[in-house]
Amino acid sequence: MAEQSIVWISGATEGIGAGLARHVPYPDARVINLSRRQHPELETVPFDLTDPSTWPAVVQHFERELSGFSGRRAIFVQNAHDSGTSGYAGEVDLDRIHADVTANVAAPLVLADGFLRACRPGYESGLVLLTSASARVPMQGMSVYCAAKAALEQWVRVVRRERQSRGLGPWVVAVRPGFVDTPSTRSAALRDEREYPAGPALRKALEAGVAVDPDSVARDIWAALPPPPDTSILLFGEVPDGM
Repeated sequence: MAEQSIVWISGATEGIGAGLARHVPYPDARVINLSRRQHPELETVPFDLTDPSTWPAVVQHFERELSGFSGRRAIFVQNAHDSGTSGYAGEVDLDRIHADVTANVAAPLVLADGFLRACRPGYESGLVLLTSASARVPMQGMSVYCAAKAALEQWVRVVRRERQSRGLGPWVVAVRPGFVDTPSTRSAALRDEREYPAGPALRKALEAGVAVDPDSVARDIWAALPPPPDTSILLFGEVPDGM
């Protein structure tokens, strides 16, 4: 029998993405990882945020899988991100700025648009873009990363209204997952505070056990989906003191 649910998660090999993959709430769902790394258990479609030549294959994969889909739901969670380059504006290598914008703005929006195009009527379809508190908190040394997250959230606000005004699926929502103990969070905590002043606050919060584990936040995210019709951003957790 054909699968009733198909779920794509970019970056499902670690952190929040891995948690989301472990806790997909739909029985017998087909869960597909989009990543540079092969998932040890899940079907994987090769994809690299930093390499635009890999993006068309993912968009074509959406189209191929959904063109004849007859199940109940199709969900895409755009979770993958590049941790970005820390450093003050005007001091970071321009090639790194270009790479950060490519990975954290262009790639998510290209894949999100490709998923929208591939969805058909007749089943629930949903698009989730993981963002972060960086979209609203001005973190010194992370100007490009903060701008990228804010850009994704504004895209969601606009597209949610577009879909709603035309009565079209998929539903679209951004998610700020809160302060989560992931490899990227721990890596950020070790950055040079001259380039990323929030580093010490991150380290202190991690040592205090304030961070939520990926499995807990993944369960909370799934429990909140689909979002209320008038909601563009789902908020979880708090920003650590000193950020």
